[in-house]
Amino acid sequence: MKMNFKFLGIFIFILILNKSHAEEMIFGEEKIAPGIEIIFEAAPKDSIYPNNYFLAESETDIHIEMLITWDDESPTGSPVGGFIPYLNVEAIIENENGNSKTVKLTPHLNITDNFHYAQNLKLPGDIDDSYNVSISISPPSGIELGIHHDWKEKYGYLLTKKVFTYDNLSFKEIALKSRR
Repeated sequence: MKMNFKFLGIFIFILILNKSHAEEMIFGEEKIAPGIEIIFEAAPKDSIYPNNYFLAESETDIHIEMLITWDDESPTGSPVGGFIPYLNVEAIIENENGNSKTVKLTPHLNITDNFHYAQNLKLPGDIDDSYNVSISISPPSGIELGIHHDWKEKYGYLLTKKVFTYDNLSFKEIALKSRR
């Protein structure tokens, strides 16, 4: 009997965990060298603090996110699943009518994803529109990250500039959701 309650508890925990992840719309997954995994998501709008630096939840349509971590093919010493800091990340969102908005994704912290790059965003059109999203990831400048000799000899850099584009995305469902 005790075993059944244990399994029931685990099942309920998994359902709750899946529900919290179901609130996000994954629109891209990428792998790049050296051993980096990237997931692009749109999530329901949220209050971000300090609130005087971020778009207010009431003025936001979606919360756009990039999770970037070391994967199981990462360099020795890189923690699998560990966040990769100091990147310059910019998203350009364009609707079907050519209206666009550019936003810088900055480091954020929450319980579900832990460290990630994100930004609250007012879409440059209606939530019914379809959108193209282009996300540019650039390495940190030399003054933001020092690279030791051993890393430079083996890899040369943290990563090279990458641009990922996703077309005909609908954010309507995620824009209509609420976190609370």
